[in-house]
Amino acid sequence: MSTADELKQRGNQQFSSGQFAEAIVTFTEAIALAPENHVLYSNRSAAYASSKQYNEALQDAEKTIGLKPDWPKGYSRKGAALFGLQRYEDAREGFKEGLKYDANNAQLQKGMDDVERAILKRDHPEAVGGIQDIFSGDLVGKIAKNPQLAPYLAQPDFMAKVHAIQKDPSALNQHLQDPRMMNLMMGLMGVNMSSGFGADQAASEATPSVPMDQDQPKAPEPEPEPEPEPVELSEEEKQKQESLVEKDLGNQCYKKRDFEQALVHYAKAWELDSTNITILTNKAAVYFEQAEYDQCIATCEEAIDVGREHRVDYKIIAKAFARIGNAYSRKDDVPNAIKYYQKSLTEHRTSDTLKRLKELEKKQQEEEKLAYHNPELADKEREAGNALFKNENFAEAVKRYTEAIRRNESDPRSYSNRAACYIKLMAFPEAHKDCEKCLELDPTFVKAYIRRANIEFFKKEYTKCLETCQEAKSHDKEHKHTWEIDQLINKCYQALNAAQSDTPEAREEAMRRAASDPEIQQIVSDPVMQQILQQMQTNPQAVREHMRNPAVASKINKLINAGVIRVG
Repeated sequence: MSTADELKQRGNQQFSSGQFAEAIVTFTEAIALAPENHVLYSNRSAAYASSKQYNEALQDAEKTIGLKPDWPKGYSRKGAALFGLQRYEDAREGFKEGLKYDANNAQLQKGMDDVERAILKRDHPEAVGGIQDIFSGDLVGKIAKNPQLAPYLAQPDFMAKVHAIQKDPSALNQHLQDPRMMNLMMGLMGVNMSSGFGADQAASEATPSVPMDQDQPKAPEPEPEPEPEPVELSEEEKQKQESLVEKDLGNQCYKKRDFEQALVHYAKAWELDSTNITILTNKAAVYFEQAEYDQCIATCEEAIDVGREHRVDYKIIAKAFARIGNAYSRKDDVPNAIKYYQKSLTEHRTSDTLKRLKELEKKQQEEEKLAYHNPELADKEREAGNALFKNENFAEAVKRYTEAIRRNESDPRSYSNRAACYIKLMAFPEAHKDCEKCLELDPTFVKAYIRRANIEFFKKEYTKCLETCQEAKSHDKEHKHTWEIDQLINKCYQALNAAQSDTPEAREEAMRRAASDPEIQQIVSDPVMQQILQQMQTNPQAVREHMRNPAVASKINKLINAGVIRVG
């Protein structure tokens, strides 16, 4: 994994080679790793501007200034982007703002000159090739270099006129009466003046020049191209670059599975730069592929220590922890693998590491269950629970049955017995869950059906209780539980008969139970059943026809048993 500095250097190289699109991608990757680094936004702004993506260049320039308001380069980037958008006045303000922080900045001064020239072209196209050329650029410098013109610099009134024409070429007409102005223009055009300053005419042997009244076609000024951030390398930085070269060579060998040569290059890279921990994590990857897991772990631990010391990106630290976890996983050391995956996720959460952690945690649970599995001890715990149950110590009995289940979770008897305890403790949801688990393991377990039916009776779900009793009877092949089942059925019918009584209390109780029974509510809300119930009210004879349909008959019986339909 490359660091932000490595990506920055690569982006600068791509920019210098004219690979602007590639540079944009590289700088974007670097920004993801170091989002507060103003230089990265500045460099990407330059790459955007070189690709004529001026809006994006302006956004990055604004971000650069926001991160470091006193850095002139940010204003240079902003001015260049605005220039590209032909927002010349805004560009001029941007360059001016930068010059407040560095009045001698050549790039900002050049930007100002380019903006002034562009504004002149836009507002006074007639001046292009004429006055603009004469008065453009470093005019004071041009005058100072000409011995015949230099004395004008000491004449403030005249220089004020010159500066006025620089800003507005159309102002020339106002100052042509001043003979010094003609001398200046002739001198700037390269005409030798034999009569000295103040002469009204130029010498006849003057060198050819472009007449003032002609427009000479001129090639358009090139757009100002932003430059990459200059890189002045110290000896240490040169070593770091050499280290990156060795690291890349190691990466190439790794991809070719030439692991021994990869280790040689990584060793050289680390010798040149002992702060770049990605060299160590890559080296650890080689050891991992060679199944040298202890060396892989030791190398990653070294990388983490160095990384902490140099405050490297937490994502790289997370990667080192994850690689240690991978090594322990290969060593089948599940607890340590889990430990280091958790450390990795603390540094940086990734879906890959999270997935591996969950898989190992599941594996650990399965191994623990397997190690704890002991049917003989399970039987002893169940028998102890039975003794406690007989003594009506139901809470302690639950603990014994729970331990029996942990020792042998495939024995349905422990679930059934624990359900009996929960019923005594009035914990009906837990009891019902144990009955269901017992029947899942053994669908013929009669006692579990009876206990479930008792739960349903206590909950006044009489219809369900009757159905469960019928299931219990169907599996009671030896009729060992016939009397118990019949007793429960009788109790159900007595409760239903009481519910069918036409007293206000009975009707209210029946409606309350029906409202809390999802199955009854589903039957009542069924449009087909609603139509059938309406027919039964208007035409009682229709009941016989509907009762011939088993599905409809079952639903009607449930409504009768629930007290929703009353017969008599």
